[in-house]
Amino acid sequence: MYLVTGAAGKLGRGVIDSLIADRKVPANQIIAVTRKPDGLADLAAKGVVVRAGDFNDEAGLTKAFAGAKRLLIISTDALDRPGIRLEQHKRAVAAAEKAGVAHVVYTSLPGAEASDVLFAPDHVGTEKAITESKIPGWTILRNNWYFENLFYSIPNAIASGTLYTAAGDGKIANISRADLAKAAAAALASGETGKHTYTLSGAEPRTTEELAGLVSKATGKPIKVVQVPLEGLIKGMTSHGVPEYLAQVFGSFDTSIGKGQLDGDASDFKALTGKEPRSFESWLAENKQAFLG
Repeated sequence: MYLVTGAAGKLGRGVIDSLIADRKVPANQIIAVTRKPDGLADLAAKGVVVRAGDFNDEAGLTKAFAGAKRLLIISTDALDRPGIRLEQHKRAVAAAEKAGVAHVVYTSLPGAEASDVLFAPDHVGTEKAITESKIPGWTILRNNWYFENLFYSIPNAIASGTLYTAAGDGKIANISRADLAKAAAAALASGETGKHTYTLSGAEPRTTEELAGLVSKATGKPIKVVQVPLEGLIKGMTSHGVPEYLAQVFGSFDTSIGKGQLDGDASDFKALTGKEPRSFESWLAENKQAFLG
């Protein structure tokens, strides 16, 4: 039995879809765990085992994880209070151990131990909890920033004609959410045992200027990239309604990019999936209308 947490989220659904379509796993060998099982009625109709599970309830998670041999822990979105997400993840790891899970896969962050991204300590602590547990095997997937995260900034940049950044000339090798789902499905469904870490990045690292240029070319909308201090970037986001904690997180990604912490390459993705990751140009051609509104 293969278990996916966060199964109602976009990444979780993508992993389940890939398990069935790409890895040919029978639906009845997949357990989907979510806080809102009623939202997965379509998966249940296909034969997927749908269970309720909350990362704030370790006993409930232990019950939800029963019978699973390979389990994917998708990191939660609890970012508004420092330390909460790490506590949630530790409960999931402890539950997996108690449930007798043989192999855990976890979605982490590239170079988490030296990263300037504000939530990197959550990933460092979770990786430590996994590696120090009695779970026989594990796979750490250090996922780069999604292409889809550009939806937070590019539409406003197109509307205003200006994209503000504190990343300087730093590059990021971002990757599509769908590719990360495929990689997670590959790790989960493989017969791989032991202990492994993969850093999953896109095919080509690019600067903010280069990414903006590609968006401009695809949409026909000019975007001027303006470099600003980190403090100014955060202030600009909060003045447009972005919550302070989230603005701080986004700003920390610019710092990380500027220091070359997310430039990566696609070698681990290819090793895990046997395929090349989707190019930004291809993804952009399919999604440009979403940027235009």
